[in-house]
Amino acid sequence: MTASSTRTATLRLGSVVAVPFRWRSVVVGALLLVATLVSAVATIALGPLGVPLESFPAILTGELDRQTLFALERLSGPRLVVAVGTGLALGIAGALFQSVARNPLGSPDVIGVGAGAGAGAALVALLLPGSLPVPVGAVLGGFVAVGLVYLATGSGFRHPGRLIIAGIGVAALSTALTQYVVFAVARDRSSVLSAYLNGSLSARSWEHALTVWLCLALILPAVALLAGRVAITEMGDEVSDGLGAEPNRTRTWAVVLSVLLSAAAVSVAGPIAFVALTAPNIAKRLSRAAGPNLVLAGLTGGLLLVLADLVAQHSPIGDRLPVGVFTMGLGGAYLGYLLILEWRKGTL
Repeated sequence: MTASSTRTATLRLGSVVAVPFRWRSVVVGALLLVATLVSAVATIALGPLGVPLESFPAILTGELDRQTLFALERLSGPRLVVAVGTGLALGIAGALFQSVARNPLGSPDVIGVGAGAGAGAALVALLLPGSLPVPVGAVLGGFVAVGLVYLATGSGFRHPGRLIIAGIGVAALSTALTQYVVFAVARDRSSVLSAYLNGSLSARSWEHALTVWLCLALILPAVALLAGRVAITEMGDEVSDGLGAEPNRTRTWAVVLSVLLSAAAVSVAGPIAFVALTAPNIAKRLSRAAGPNLVLAGLTGGLLLVLADLVAQHSPIGDRLPVGVFTMGLGGAYLGYLLILEWRKGTL
């Protein structure tokens, strides 16, 4: 491993493979992992059914008492694993979308992918029960939403102002459809579904955890193969085309993978807002590196969702509000901040 500057280094595997990396990004990634681990420990330890810190070694040996073991295996454990996986999926989805759109506001949230996936899941679960799995409905809803936005802008994903306006319209239509299904078609189940539609990690099971992590295992290899081309597309279509990155095809596949990741998250936790928007921006500001920063965006998304869920579980405000309420509040403020920055730059 040889340093090429004070900020970059090259990892050499033999005489053929040389992988450049930045020390700052490595340090930021390590800090994000440590922060996520600390937040995970706090999630398991806090609360009336929490595991005391001195009992953590007993988790590995399975020597906890029945009540604590039940709480860990059925309550806090699955919830934590789903939170990390969902945050990871949303963070990477947002980074992919923002990179190919070359727009920090062009996340799946803003263009209505989450709302569309939620509408698809609600339609399949309530109007067509048993006909299709709910995750399939979420995927279809997400693709329909992004397709409508693409057509409505008239210029694809290139114009940020049109992208935001079209996305708001599609998200509003999707939300209206979801609310109609919930309140007009299934009123008796509306109270149960309301938390899901706001984004919730309550009552998660190991089945939910297996779903989101299986989706990640299937999608992330494709993301890794596409990452180099996605980074090149940030240089512009002419440059990336000259380098063989095929910008149109790369952009299409990046959007497809972004929608799939968002739909996977929605299928297990509902449409959790603004994690996909904020995580890539925070990761880029922390690393100060060009490119999509996919790994750091995923780690940031996982940390944000674990922290938001920790607050949701122990906040004195309300009675166990869904985690999506907290991410919506924080993300909405951050979106306003980004809009002001883009307006000052003259890109809106």
